[in-house]
Amino acid sequence: MIELPEAQVLAAQFQTTLVGKTIHAVVAASSPHKFAWYHGDPAAYPARLVGSLIQSAEAHGGMLQVNISRARLLFSEGVNLRLLAPGQPPPPKHQLLLHFSDGGALSASVQMYGGLLCWGLEEELDNPYYQVACQKPSPLNPALFTEAYFLSLFTSEAAQPLNLKAALATGQRVPGLGNGVLQDILWKARLSPKRRLNTLSAAQMRTLYHALVSVLAEMTRLGGRDTEKDLFGNPGGYLTVMSAKNNGAPCPACGTPITREAFMGGSVYTCPSCQR
Repeated sequence: MIELPEAQVLAAQFQTTLVGKTIHAVVAASSPHKFAWYHGDPAAYPARLVGSLIQSAEAHGGMLQVNISRARLLFSEGVNLRLLAPGQPPPPKHQLLLHFSDGGALSASVQMYGGLLCWGLEEELDNPYYQVACQKPSPLNPALFTEAYFLSLFTSEAAQPLNLKAALATGQRVPGLGNGVLQDILWKARLSPKRRLNTLSAAQMRTLYHALVSVLAEMTRLGGRDTEKDLFGNPGGYLTVMSAKNNGAPCPACGTPITREAFMGGSVYTCPSCQR
C-alpha cells in the first residue's frame, strides 16, 4: 500500500525518469475492479491525457500527484505502479495504462482498493482525503510538524479514549500514516497499538512524537519499506521490524518472538515484552 514514505519515493522517481515524456495512448479500466475509484468516467481519460507532457510529480501524504500539461493524475493507497521498458508487456490485469511516445509505458494496478483520479486543469478535485493531505504539514518537515502541533491533534474529547492505532492511522490526523508504517513507529516508542491515548504520560507522548518523525524519515531515506515495491519493482531498503516478514522472529531488542494479531480490521505485529 502506498503510505507516506512510498509516496515520497515514487514522486522522486517520477521526477527523474518520467518528467518530459509524452503520453501517446491511454487504456483505462480494461480490467474492471469494484474498488478501483476513478474521477468521472474513465472512458474520458484518453481525451484528457493523450498528447500531454508529464511535467512534475509530488507527494501529498500517502498520495502521488502527477502534473501533466493538460490534466492532473492522483494515485492513492493500493495502486501498484510499474514503469515498463519499450517492448515489455504490461501485467495481465491493470486499471490504467499509459503508453509513452518513446515506446515505454506505465501500468497502474489496484490490489484491494485504490484511487486513479484524473481531472482537468480547470477543475477542483472535490476529494476530502486529498484536500486534507495537501493542507496538513508532513512529518518529514519537522519545522512545521512540531511536537506542539503533534500534541494538538489529540486535544479533542473524541480523540482521547482512542487506542493508538485508531488515533494515528485513522481519521487523517497524519495523512499518509497508515497501519503499515505504524507498526515500527509503535515498536520504537515501546507502545502497544491497543494502548489508550489518554493513558499515556507526557514523556510517552514525547517519545511517540520522536519515534513517528524519525521512523518515517528513515523509511523515506532508505527508499521505502521492504514490504513495498517502487516504480521499477524493487523493494524498499528500509528493513521492517514489525511486519509479516518477521512474524515469529525474535524481537531485535529483547528476543521475544514477534506476534501477529487481528485488530481493528487488520493485522498488528508487536513484541509482547517491549510493547505491553
